[in-house]
Amino acid sequence: MNKLVKNAAEAVRDIPDGALIALGGFGLCGIPEDCITALVAKGVKNLTCISNNAGVDDFGIGLMLQAGQVKKMISSYVGENKLFESLVLSGRLEVELTPQGTLAERLRAGGAGIPAFFTPTGVGTLIAEGKECREFDGRKYIMEKALKADFSIVKAWKGDTMGNLVFRKTARNFNPLVAVAGRVTIAEVEHLVPAGELDPDLVHVPGIYVKRIFQGSGYQKRIEKRVTRKA
Repeated sequence: MNKLVKNAAEAVRDIPDGALIALGGFGLCGIPEDCITALVAKGVKNLTCISNNAGVDDFGIGLMLQAGQVKKMISSYVGENKLFESLVLSGRLEVELTPQGTLAERLRAGGAGIPAFFTPTGVGTLIAEGKECREFDGRKYIMEKALKADFSIVKAWKGDTMGNLVFRKTARNFNPLVAVAGRVTIAEVEHLVPAGELDPDLVHVPGIYVKRIFQGSGYQKRIEKRVTRKA
């Protein structure tokens, strides 16, 4: 099976309006920049996006929010995006906030074929509203449903033509979990190598999960910096 595509535009060519898309990344790290740019250019609308956060105002999913392409976000940390805040408060964007660890497990469960699981996280809070609650060994748990995306989009440090992926340092974050939770997984990589060149013991996502892969380019690799008040 030939998984190699020439660029991001070809990789996202069949993502339709209304698709459920999972995107890797954490903060500004490990974001599939090329595919997001291609989605903005494609002009696809009414997307539901699963991502730990929603980028920032002019980067990552923030670009898709600017273009009015996202109708719903399933995410955890959204504190760095003022546009996101304004869209939610004005009713133009639906948001399903999920605790970070729960979001990770929902994606992992989706990839593992587990339909749902129970967790104590969120019991007695707004997170628990409308969800089944059970007691195990004297402690209450709520049921969380797994997440399975129509398309998953990730960015890896290195990958081979068979789709095996290696992530570097913090960019590993949510990317492997997103990769296994998609019916069609698209990977953009900084370094594309021939099949057989990667050490199997160092592969983070086996190629069986990846349907399309391409060599990315022009990555900004933004770094978040701590800002303190002036003296």
